[in-house]
Amino acid sequence: MENEQRSFRWGHEALRLDFVVGDDRSPRLTHLGLPGEMDSAARPSLPLVEVTAAGHGRDWSGSRLVGTGLGARLRHRAHHATRDGDWHTLTVHLHDPETGLAAEVVYRSPDGVPALRSEVTLRNEGQATLHLESVSSLVVGCLTPPDPAALDAADVLWAENDWLAECRWQRRPMRRSTPALSGRVTYGHGKAGFALTGQGTWSTCGHLPMGALTDRHSGRSWAWQIEHNGGGWRWECQEHEQAAYVALFGPTDTHHGWRQPLEPGAAFRTVPASLVYAADGGPDAAFGALTRYRRAQRRPHTDHQRLPVIFNDYMNCLMGDPTTDRLLPLIDAAADAGAEYFVIDAGWYDDDDGGWWSTVGAWEPAASRFPGEKGIHEVLDRIRERGMVPGLWLEPEVIGVHSPMAKTLPDEAFFRRDGVRVAEVGRHHLDLRHPAARAHLDRVVDRLVGEWGVGYLKLDHNIDPGSGTSAHPGETPAAGLLGHNRAHLDWLDGILDRYPHLVVENCSSGGMRWDHALLSRLQLQSTSDQQNLQLYAPIAASAPTAVTPEQGAVWAYPLPEDSPDEVAFTMANALLGRIHLSGHLLELGPEARALVHEAVAVYKAVRADLPRAVPSWPLGLPDWDAPWIALALHTPATTYLTAWRRPGADPSAALHLPHLRGSGLRADLLYPSTSQAATTWNPDTGDLAVTLPTAPSAVMFRITRTEPDTS
Repeated sequence: MENEQRSFRWGHEALRLDFVVGDDRSPRLTHLGLPGEMDSAARPSLPLVEVTAAGHGRDWSGSRLVGTGLGARLRHRAHHATRDGDWHTLTVHLHDPETGLAAEVVYRSPDGVPALRSEVTLRNEGQATLHLESVSSLVVGCLTPPDPAALDAADVLWAENDWLAECRWQRRPMRRSTPALSGRVTYGHGKAGFALTGQGTWSTCGHLPMGALTDRHSGRSWAWQIEHNGGGWRWECQEHEQAAYVALFGPTDTHHGWRQPLEPGAAFRTVPASLVYAADGGPDAAFGALTRYRRAQRRPHTDHQRLPVIFNDYMNCLMGDPTTDRLLPLIDAAADAGAEYFVIDAGWYDDDDGGWWSTVGAWEPAASRFPGEKGIHEVLDRIRERGMVPGLWLEPEVIGVHSPMAKTLPDEAFFRRDGVRVAEVGRHHLDLRHPAARAHLDRVVDRLVGEWGVGYLKLDHNIDPGSGTSAHPGETPAAGLLGHNRAHLDWLDGILDRYPHLVVENCSSGGMRWDHALLSRLQLQSTSDQQNLQLYAPIAASAPTAVTPEQGAVWAYPLPEDSPDEVAFTMANALLGRIHLSGHLLELGPEARALVHEAVAVYKAVRADLPRAVPSWPLGLPDWDAPWIALALHTPATTYLTAWRRPGADPSAALHLPHLRGSGLRADLLYPSTSQAATTWNPDTGDLAVTLPTAPSAVMFRITRTEPDTS
C-alpha cells in the first residue's frame, strides 16, 4: 500500500480493524470490532507498539504510561495483508528515523472468529546498540468510546490462580481501580490503573495471564491472554482519553528485571498475545470466542477429537507409590471401567523408598518396584493387553541435586545466576537452550516412547527457581528465562514432530503453568491437584475460561468411603472436560462402582460433541464458595448442562439459558440415572429451575429444543 494513504482497514466478516496515520505519520488503531459498527473516527487511540529503552523511556508529554517512549516515535513505513488458509494476516512496518529502530507488527485472525493475535519484531537499523527495557505485544486503545458513561459501566475481570484453588474469576467495576478524577491534572505519569504481573517459571502462579472487560449494560465484552509459558508477563487495563485501553506485555525491566541489548542488525520478537471481541452476550460470549480462537490456533492432534478416557494412578489412589503388585489389579479395574489410557504417575523411577525428590533425572525404572525379568515392561504389557495405551509421569526440566545427571551434565546446561548453579528445594533446573540439556531429554523421550512404546507423557513441573538464569555474559535472569521458555516450546514441538500420536499432558503442581503457549502445543491441561471433590467443582466449572473443554483434565477419584451422591458428584466434575479417572476402584462397593462405569459410558456417548462446543455459565462465573454452580456447553443443536449443589444451598436454583429463550425444550437427565432431580422451564425468561433434593449432589442434562425458536 502507498505510504501516503492516511487510513486503512483490515479484517474479515467477524472482525474489523481501522487504522489512521496522523500528520506525523504515526499509525493508530482506532477501531476494533465488527464490520458495520460505529465510525472509527470517534474512537481514541494509542501507538501500535509501546517500547522503552535505556535513555528512551516514557516522558511527561503523554497522558498515560502507554503512549510515550520510543513507541510513540515509530512512523508508518508500509503495510500489507495476506491470507494463509483460514488465517488473515496484516503486517504493519514502522520506523524511527532518529534511532533506526524498526518494528514489524503482525496481526493475525482466524476467519470467522472475532479474535486478534499480535506479535511484534523489533530490528535495529541504526548505528548504536539499543538497550530494550519493555516491548508491548499488543496495545488496543479503543476498547470503549470516549464517553465517561462507558467507563462507568465497565467491569474488569481477572482470574486468581493458586495451587489447589485454580481459576477463581473476580469481577469489579473499572472505576474501583480507575476513579473518575476532576481538576486540571488527571491521570498523570505513574498512574497504574488495574494491572497484573506474573513472575518466575510458573506462568500462572497467583494469576492467569488473562483478563476481560465487559459493559454490564450492553454486554459488549473483550477478553485477552498473554501466550507465554514463563512468569514474565504483565497486562494493564486503564483509561486513556476517557476510554478504556489494554496493553499486554512479556517481561519488562520494571517488573521482572528484563533487559535486552539490541545491537545494530539484531532483532527481538515479543511473546504473542491475543484479544477477542463480543458485541453482546457479556463475558460468556467473549470466552466462547476465545475457545474458538484457541482451537484454530493450536497444533492439530487426533486427541482433540477422540477424547479418550484416562486413568491415572495418583490422586486418591497410589499417590506416588506404584509397584507391579499394586498396578496389575488396578489396570484390570480401570479397563473394566472403560479407561482407554493408563498412566503410571510419580514414583516409578524411585528405588529409594520415597526419597526420590532430590535424585530424579535419569528416569530409569526402579527394580525394587518392578521386580522380575521383565521389570516395568510386565506392567506396560498388561496395560496394552487390556486394550489401553500406557503412559508415564515425567518431570523433564529438573535434575535432583543428588542425581548422577547432576554430575554428568555440564554447568552450562543448568540455570545459573552469578556463575552459580541454581538449586531450589533439592533440585537444579535445566536450561534447554544448551544442547546437552536438550540431548539428555531427547534420549529420555526416545527411550520411553520410541523403545518402550509409551503413548502418553504427563509432564510435571514442581519447582519455581526464581527470576531465571544469567548463563550468558551480560544477560539478565529474566532474559535468560525467556530464552529457556522459547527453547522449551521448541523442544516440545520436536518431540511431537517425532511422535505425532503421542499424547502429552501439561501439569505443574496442578495448574501453575496453565497458559496458552503450552496448550497451543500440548493436548491436555491438569486443572488442579485438589483432593476435595466439593472444592474441585468451581475449578472444573471455570476451567473452560482458560482451556478448551476437550483439553481440560479433571480428576474423577471416588473414595471407598464416599456416599453414592459424592461418587456421582466427583464423576460429574469431569463430564464436560476430560476424565482423569483415579481412586481405588477395586475397593468401591457395587453401587459406587456402577456409578463410575455409568459416568464413563455417558461421557463416551457425548464426547464427540465436546470439541465443537462453547461454554457458558448459567449462574455466572463460579464463586469459590458458591452454593450452586453450573456449566453449560453449547453446540448448534444441543446444550449439555452440569449443575452442582453443595451443602448449605437451597434445594432449587434458576439457571439462565438465554440462547434458548422463547423455545420449548427437553431436558434429559444423563447422569446419574438414579437422581431425583426435577426441572421446570420458563421459555419467557429463559430460566431452567433445577431441584436437587440432596447435597452434595450433581447432575448432567442434555437439553434440546422441542420447537423452533420464534423469538
